[in-house]
Amino acid sequence: MAEHLCSLSELDEGDSWLFTVREADGSEEEVVLVRTDDCVRAWLNYCQHETDQRLDRGFGAAMRDGEIVCPKHGSMYDACSGYCDNGKAAESTLVSVDVETRDGDVVLTDDDRTFLHEGAIEADDLPGSSSHLTF
Repeated sequence: MAEHLCSLSELDEGDSWLFTVREADGSEEEVVLVRTDDCVRAWLNYCQHETDQRLDRGFGAAMRDGEIVCPKHGSMYDACSGYCDNGKAAESTLVSVDVETRDGDVVLTDDDRTFLHEGAIEADDLPGSSSHLTF
């Protein structure tokens, strides 16, 4: 069953939107939804080089030229394919979450995940960033 996430009009090109899902095993994961001029995609919210490094730390993922930038290492992931060809995460791909656009809305279509709420996981023990970089 598809679950409404947001209106496409709420997500401008080059923007991201953070939300939390429940995985099939009962755990919670953060997901970052991104829009470029070529695609709308969703990815689990962590760098493949260091899985405790969040791509969106609560104020939007850094995006540059259609790529998601890791705020710690600077590795850049293609926002449409999730593939990284540079930096410490080179030759890796982000973990995708199935979404579609329907009638001007973005919907979660991933059978293994259930939408919980907009924003980050509400817990005190989330990994933080050791980076001081912002974009």
